[in-house]
Amino acid sequence: MEQRQQEIPESSLVFRSMRQEDIPFICEIEKEAFTTPWTEGAFYNELTNNQFAHYMIMDIDGEVAGYGGMWLIMEEAHVTNVAVRDKYRGRKLGERLMRELMHTAAFLRAIRMTLEVRASNYVAQNLYEKLGFRSVGVRRGYYTDNREDAIIMWADLPKSKSRRDSLED
Repeated sequence: MEQRQQEIPESSLVFRSMRQEDIPFICEIEKEAFTTPWTEGAFYNELTNNQFAHYMIMDIDGEVAGYGGMWLIMEEAHVTNVAVRDKYRGRKLGERLMRELMHTAAFLRAIRMTLEVRASNYVAQNLYEKLGFRSVGVRRGYYTDNREDAIIMWADLPKSKSRRDSLED
């Protein structure tokens, strides 16, 4: 019988902006998590040329354990990638990372968030539903590796303090 892994204490967890020197570690996680991983060049382009891109690192005791990215366009945040290193899976870190992305998007004045998820990825779909996302449609043949459909999901973001303040001005 497989033993459940221990949850990571909050004091060991740090969220920060992704830097160029993080890219090799991110690419390792990409290869663990995805059948068609992004390249170092793609991440470099996101960090240096995409004004809409916001990427964060989830650091555990100095190790890059996961990351998430989104594009903020007007009042909408579009999740591009979310992944946790294999050895840290099963510890609710994907949920913590998504909550941090949602909080950051709201802080940056987004009011809604969207993402696509593989139709076969029920674990991720259940997590997103737990976080308030709802399925609104399908992108047929979205994934290039096997032409699998993507489920389109949307969530309303909670108002952040900074967004409330700006709405009252």
